[in-house]
Amino acid sequence: MRYLAVLGRQPEISLAELSALFSRVSQISGELATFSADKEPSINRLGGCLKIAVEISGSPLDYLTTLPEGKITVGVSDYSAHSSARKAQGEALKLKKILARHGRSVRVVENKSAVLSTATSLHNGLGGFKTNKVELILVNEKWWRVIGVQDIDAYARRDQARPARDAKVGMLPPKLAQILINLCGHLPAGSRLLDPFCGTGVVLQEALLMGYSAYGTDLEPRMVEYTEKNLKWLTEPETDSARAASGRPVATGGQRSSSPCQAPDSLAGSFQVAVGDATSFTWEQPIDAVACESYLGRPMSLPPAEIKLKTEEQECSSIILGFLKNLAPQIKSNTPVVVAMPAWLRPDGSYHRMNLVDEITNMGYNVMNKTREGLIYHRDKQVVARDIIILRKK
Repeated sequence: MRYLAVLGRQPEISLAELSALFSRVSQISGELATFSADKEPSINRLGGCLKIAVEISGSPLDYLTTLPEGKITVGVSDYSAHSSARKAQGEALKLKKILARHGRSVRVVENKSAVLSTATSLHNGLGGFKTNKVELILVNEKWWRVIGVQDIDAYARRDQARPARDAKVGMLPPKLAQILINLCGHLPAGSRLLDPFCGTGVVLQEALLMGYSAYGTDLEPRMVEYTEKNLKWLTEPETDSARAASGRPVATGGQRSSSPCQAPDSLAGSFQVAVGDATSFTWEQPIDAVACESYLGRPMSLPPAEIKLKTEEQECSSIILGFLKNLAPQIKSNTPVVVAMPAWLRPDGSYHRMNLVDEITNMGYNVMNKTREGLIYHRDKQVVARDIIILRKK
C-alpha cells in the first residue's frame, strides 16, 4: 500500500530513515515523501516523520459522510503549490457547509498557516482510524487522510522524566535515537542491539520500547549506573498514575496498553549493561545490530579555532576508529552499525566532518553513505552536531 509521510525538519535524515525500512521511497516535495509498505506503518516508531497519511480513493466528502454518527472535527493541511492558510481554511469550511446540509455537526480546526502544525494536529486528536476527528492533506488536487501524528508530548516526557540525566555529557534526543536504530534496517522482534557508548541509556531505552533487547557498555561507571537506573525506571512495574506521568504504558486488565503519552508500541524488557572501554572490550554474543552516539568531544558554545578543532578531531577519531577496529572481529558479516560522530560548526556556517571513510573501509566495513550529505543532525547554530555514518560489516 502507498503512504504519504510529512518529513521532519531535516528531510534528508527522514528520507534515509524511510529508505532503510520501506520500499519505493520518493520525495515529492521538500516536506513530503511517499513510500510503500506491506502493513500499516506506525508513526510511533519513526523519529523522523511528523505525520503519515493514506490516499482517499474518492472525494474527501465521500469519506467524511461515511464516518460514524456524531460530531465531526476536521482540519485541512494544504501542501499544494501556492497554498495559503486562507485557501486551506476555505476547503475545510466548504466541506463543513456541505456536511451541514446532510445534518452533520462539524467543527473546523483553525488554520494559522497552510498546514496544521504537529502540535495542533496532536492536541486536537486528529488522525487515526475509526475516529470522527480527521485531518485531510491536499497535495495538488490529490487528497490524503492522516492516520498517525507524531506524539511530541511523549518524546518530551520520556526525555525529561527519566530519573538520571546529565546535561554535561550531552542530551541525545529520543527521536534521534529512534532514527539511529531504524537506520540499521529491518530487525526481527527481540533482536539484540548494542550501544557501546551508552551514556544515560537513551538509545537502549528506545530499543526496548521498539521491541528489541538492549545491551550497553560505557567507559564511565557513573554512566552505566545512570543507564541501569533509567532502564529499571522504564521496565519495572509502578502505579498506573506514575506510569502515565512518565509517558509509559498503563496496565489495564493485567495487560500493557497505550497511554496518550506513550509513543512506541512494545516493551521487550530485556537489557544488560556493563562498564567497558569500547576500544578494547569483549562484548557478549549475540550482537544483531549496533547503534550509538560516539564520543563527541568537549562541549562547545562557539566554533573552535583551527588548532583546537584539530586537537578535538584527533582525539575523537582515535576513539571512534579504535572502537570500530575492536568491534569488527566480534560481529558477523552484514551486521548493521550506525554511528553518530561529531561534526563542528565553522564561522561560515558550514560543518567540518571527520574524513574517516578510507580507514573504516580498510577495517572491514562497507560505508553505505560515503558522502553523508544531509545526514548531519543539528539544531540551529549548534556547535557540535551529529554526523551519521551507516556501515555494514563486510
